[in-house]
Amino acid sequence: MKKVIASILCLLAGAFLSAEEITLMNFAQPQEKEIIDKVIARFEQTHPGTTVKTITVTQDQYDAKFQAAMSANMLPDVFYVGPGAVRKYVDYGKLLKLTDYIKTAKGVDFNDLYEKAVDAYRYDGTTIGKGDIYALPKDFGPFAFAYNKTLFQKYGIPLPDKDTPYTWDEFTKVCQQLTKDTNGDGREDTFGTGLNIHWSFIQFVWGNGADFLDSSHAKVTITDPKFEEALQYFANMSLKLHMTPSNEQAQSMDTYQRWLKGELGFFPAGPWDLAAFKSLPFEFDLIPWPVHQKGMKTATYRGGVGYGVSAASKHPKEAAELALYLSADKEANTMMCDLDLQIPNLKSLASRYTAKGRPANREEYLQIIDDYGRPWPADFTYDSVWYDEFWIGIQDVLDGKVTAKEYCEKMEPKMQKLLDRSNAKMAASLKKQGKK
Repeated sequence: MKKVIASILCLLAGAFLSAEEITLMNFAQPQEKEIIDKVIARFEQTHPGTTVKTITVTQDQYDAKFQAAMSANMLPDVFYVGPGAVRKYVDYGKLLKLTDYIKTAKGVDFNDLYEKAVDAYRYDGTTIGKGDIYALPKDFGPFAFAYNKTLFQKYGIPLPDKDTPYTWDEFTKVCQQLTKDTNGDGREDTFGTGLNIHWSFIQFVWGNGADFLDSSHAKVTITDPKFEEALQYFANMSLKLHMTPSNEQAQSMDTYQRWLKGELGFFPAGPWDLAAFKSLPFEFDLIPWPVHQKGMKTATYRGGVGYGVSAASKHPKEAAELALYLSADKEANTMMCDLDLQIPNLKSLASRYTAKGRPANREEYLQIIDDYGRPWPADFTYDSVWYDEFWIGIQDVLDGKVTAKEYCEKMEPKMQKLLDRSNAKMAASLKKQGKK
């Protein structure tokens, strides 16, 4: 790994010495890389005298190599940045403000990007989601809820409404109807669902009107009775409600494999799953996540990553315009769409994406992007240490060793202390730099 990092730094050092070269550091699967290369070729045609050096690494190596480059003050001109890193990188002076560059760029249409996707990379010095733009969307990661249409039809269960979320009571009843011993051996063969708490719990918190943080994003709120209620309901899916595989059954086969085999009624599905889901032996579709009671608003996380530009770039205009090309080039977005590599970033291609079918309700992904999708709670804070703390002993709740209320009362002060420490550390660092 050290040799690889050293080679990356050498490439970046060489780029700094070139008057006409900008660097892009990324990771990409082969089909995606071919498309990106075509975008870069068009960019170079429209920017005579400017060339792009691409440094492509594997996804699992990217963070280490990027951090090494940042520590050496040799950031590439254009690189990936998630919404959760924007605040820290801007306050540390690492990200270039793109607002003034991208709105005048030619050859691509900034206004065709989804507004809320762009808003994830806005920052006004205090609040994420407001102010100037510091990155542009590379892709989206809306986490929708899928159901096994074939299993519903087999058991004679009415199909879900694609526009109206189940209440928890309705969801429980349907899951119990889907949990069956089909061969009479005394063990269930199909189940309502099987959800990973790390990725599929927060939807139930939001669907009950609660959250990890208050509106100031400075106070941990997991002792809110609505939060505790959501956590207990999630645990009870297997402890009391018999909607999911038992712990023993989950160990013999994980729930993802059960979904692929057609043994689950409900399972999460991101757009990145669709290529693999083409071969599923059953029909499926997308619906909103359940809410506690009628009238409550469904929610899930929007996800995704963006293209940022180094504040130290010697070619800020060209680097900013490259980021916009990579984000908003229509031909590239069309190819990504047709290969099902990602949801196109452009509103003008929405109908092309939804018309692809299987699942029929691809529109659900666009609604998450444009309506009810949310950032991760840690996206609003300087780091995720406080958030990571929540999960350390969560298995005790799932195993029924402690109640949700007991766990949240134990964890909230620990999480608050870590959040306060993070905020204080960042404030001291910024004060030392004379920035705040």
